Amino acid sequence: MPASTPREVLTPDALALLQTVARTGSFAAAARELGLVPSAVTYRVRQVEDALDALLFDRASRQARLTAAGSELLREGERLLGEVDAVANRVRRVATGWESQLTIAVDVVVSASTIMELAQAFFEVAPQTRLRLRDESLSGTLQAIVRGEADLALGVALEPGNTLGLQSRALGEVPFVFAVAPHHPIASAPEPVGDDVILQHRAVAVADSVQRGAGVTMGLLAGQDVFTVPTMRAKLDAQLRGIGVGFLPEPMARPYLDTGRLVARQVRRPSRLARMSYVWREGGALGPGRGLQWWLAQLESKATRDALLHRHVSALAG
Repeated sequence: MPASTPREVLTPDALALLQTVARTGSFAAAARELGLVPSAVTYRVRQVEDALDALLFDRASRQARLTAAGSELLREGERLLGEVDAVANRVRRVATGWESQLTIAVDVVVSASTIMELAQAFFEVAPQTRLRLRDESLSGTLQAIVRGEADLALGVALEPGNTLGLQSRALGEVPFVFAVAPHHPIASAPEPVGDDVILQHRAVAVADSVQRGAGVTMGLLAGQDVFTVPTMRAKLDAQLRGIGVGFLPEPMARPYLDTGRLVARQVRRPSRLARMSYVWREGGALGPGRGLQWWLAQLESKATRDALLHRHVSALAG
């Protein structure tokens, strides 16, 4: 009987089996997880090794450890499995028009409660589409869609430029206010507060979520002590506690300014007004899927756009 060829043995099931062996660390553990006898796992691994004429696992120890060749196969196998999933998704798109998954990058300035209301409404019309939300900030919000990791980005503060395959529209403007806790020293400092005074106190900054590069910072002074947090909600919490100072989106800070838990201070530097947009991928020859079309239709409403930027529910009250 002729030996199997690589094309015959490198099936998605075989690659998934190899991944399980590598993750569990032994043929026996992989067999238990997959509901097979150990000899069946060993036989299938040996089939792949024979077809490739390469040893994929080092069997010298009690654990099944990947060889260099095995590691390379799994790296490429991960890519191949991703391509198989992508093909399946495209076929499904052609057949139904609905995406199997829709990913939305959501900037930290966007109202989380409004996003959840929209998500709830979306699932009522598209229960078959998986929805994935990504928390992003600053340049990371734009980069998520530029890199193809999202289908729609909400709250992009940077210009997308002429990136091929992207479209953008204005979402709205967000004013920022310099706010501190009432017990913070800057709360009683003479106004307008100068940079020399602000520099003496810790700033709270939201980390740029961009995966490559240093990212950008907003409102920080050179040499200023900085407490970096992952979200705008965490920044608000830190400033309510008096841990530091900084600019906050005025709609998010407003409930706490009204109750006196935050104090707005006039500063000498120019006021901040962020112009936000939303950016989406065109979808290639197929165009936007029905799921993305639904979200874009919602964003045509000024009331929806305003709610995304200005209607923040006070999650830190009490």
